[in-house]
Amino acid sequence: MPQTETPGTEVAARPRLRWWTELPLILLVYGCYSAGRLLARGDVSGAVDHGLAILRIEKLLYLNAEHPLNRLFTREPWLGVPADFWYASLHYLVTPAVLVWLFRARARHYRAARTWLMTSTFMGLIGFTLLPTCPPRLLSAGHGFVDTMAHYSSYGWWGGEASAPRGMGGMTNQYAAMPSLHVGWALWCGVMLWRYGGTRLTKVCGVAYPLLTAIVVMGTANHYFLDAAAGVAVMGVGLLLAPRLMRAVDLLRARLSLRTTPVTSGTGAPIVSAGCQTSAGERIPRQRESQLDAGGRPDASPADAGEGAAAPAR
Repeated sequence: MPQTETPGTEVAARPRLRWWTELPLILLVYGCYSAGRLLARGDVSGAVDHGLAILRIEKLLYLNAEHPLNRLFTREPWLGVPADFWYASLHYLVTPAVLVWLFRARARHYRAARTWLMTSTFMGLIGFTLLPTCPPRLLSAGHGFVDTMAHYSSYGWWGGEASAPRGMGGMTNQYAAMPSLHVGWALWCGVMLWRYGGTRLTKVCGVAYPLLTAIVVMGTANHYFLDAAAGVAVMGVGLLLAPRLMRAVDLLRARLSLRTTPVTSGTGAPIVSAGCQTSAGERIPRQRESQLDAGGRPDASPADAGEGAAAPAR
């Protein structure tokens, strides 16, 4: 016997995602991210103290990879200039491209991937707000770092004060180093390429892109090693939270759907009889009882016999 759901307990079908609803959502998240970086400037002296504290911890743990990479990028323009272009551009190009590719070619996995990225981005924004951190390039010269983007600014479209277009450096929060979402977003792109790319080339790119991004952010003196590690940690926590967030959204959508959808019977017809039974030939409930009362006996009305009934014997 086929199983039927109890009326009123059906879960609303998940709507198909459309680009005209996804695009505003992605733009909203990116707008919040950019606004948060702009507004959460924090105290400059506190940001410098946080940066120096990170540097001390790295030296204590022998994790200080920034100095040798930064000296290499400063000494070799053929490395430093491409690295600056990488840092200033790919962050804004590769991530949207992977999102669009998932939406068009891997639609089954798009919603989970997008939710993971959005959750981790908001967590990074909280980190910028609670822990403003001065990047290595903005520390005093005595700490041995060179701002390669300022050093090679004549080669690119950015200005010497930030990785923003020329003249717009003052509109960015330059103390949003912890965690590094450059590394976090690159890791997300790498996982998507590795899992869903389907070719050896995409798997190689999936491994190379986050690793090279981590090297670039340290070599250009924009992030510490621990910033990169924090970016990876944020993506890990976001990956764990994303399924729970999707279930919560689905449950909320189902409840709202149940509130707005009229209750129907299992066959789809409205429930109007309130439990009363009707038989063949009756148009309204309890029609038979009213006919019995009117005629005084069961065969008072020959119509009740229905078509095809045998005529009484004579």
